[in-house]
Amino acid sequence: MTERTILNAATLGGWRKSSYSGPDKDSCLEVLDGHPFGVPVRDSKNPHGPAVVFPAAAWRAFVAEVKDTATV
Repeated sequence: MTERTILNAATLGGWRKSSYSGPDKDSCLEVLDGHPFGVPVRDSKNPHGPAVVFPAAAWRAFVAEVKDTATV
């Protein structure tokens, strides 16, 4: 898997809280849709920190696995 890192995730706008983040505001992931190189993911507690950009196919596989696990 090829990963890319955005050192200051705040340089990008349009972040949204991941639908699989917990209700606790201290443990949220944010994702950015429509990025040309994949799906950036950042820690909501550190918006100026780094984001990891996952290839879109890898992110889809991860989300599908989370959904399957959540229904067990």
